[in-house]
Amino acid sequence: MPANNAFKAALAARQPQIGLWLSMADAYLAEVSATAGFDWLLIDGEHAPNDLRTTLSTLQALAAYRSRPVLRVVSGDKALIKQMLDLGAQSLLVPMVDTAEQARDLVAATRYPPAGIRGVGSAVGRSSRFSHRADYLDVADEEICLLVQAETVTALENLEAICAVEGVDGVFIGPADLAASMGYRGRPGSEPVQAAIEQAMKTIVASGKAAGTLTSDPALARKYLDLGCTFVATGVDVLVFAKAVRQLAADFIPGAGGAAVPAPAPDRSAS
Repeated sequence: MPANNAFKAALAARQPQIGLWLSMADAYLAEVSATAGFDWLLIDGEHAPNDLRTTLSTLQALAAYRSRPVLRVVSGDKALIKQMLDLGAQSLLVPMVDTAEQARDLVAATRYPPAGIRGVGSAVGRSSRFSHRADYLDVADEEICLLVQAETVTALENLEAICAVEGVDGVFIGPADLAASMGYRGRPGSEPVQAAIEQAMKTIVASGKAAGTLTSDPALARKYLDLGCTFVATGVDVLVFAKAVRQLAADFIPGAGGAAVPAPAPDRSAS
């Protein structure tokens, strides 16, 4: 049983986990989202303007709630992973993993020697509660939940090998990037992309690893859960807010809410 990581334990038990994407990059709004009762909340460090400080603040804000944080790093950089783990992140989502070799390198980056290469500095870190957890070095490797993103044609070709890597707890299918890789940029709902996603999910589930994805379409989310997906994010905070605030404006202001903002005209004064 994974020590002190309820999210990892739930995935191992194949208990569906419903999540929300946090792209606001604001701890205050992350805490608001935590009151909703989602199983997990994704702190996005890839496509949202989060850094070490905002990530730390968000982890602190979520600590009092049942929603478990999952941190998406901007890349599989080993030094960055070390910093995020020392901040207290236990569950990581790493984008753009195309090969089993990449996956093995990521496992090593999240484990202490001799199992891996993670630098030992937890004594001054939030991960060990600043040395209050005397057993941290003994149990840290068990607590880490490593999720990798398969989001290219190459990744799908190597999917069985990626799933076979020991230490990878789950594989997340990234619909938008996969669609672009397949030649359907901006159309993740197209039939060929959806067929590829469904087959990938079946492969992941059959391997015994947790399968996951993100969709704002409730019907698709339920379909993925029926296929055996274990961790599914069902929305993005920025988009939830944008939709609500635009509707609120449209309810009171004729023509408001749906109009696109025109791009500014080019400044030709210097030409």
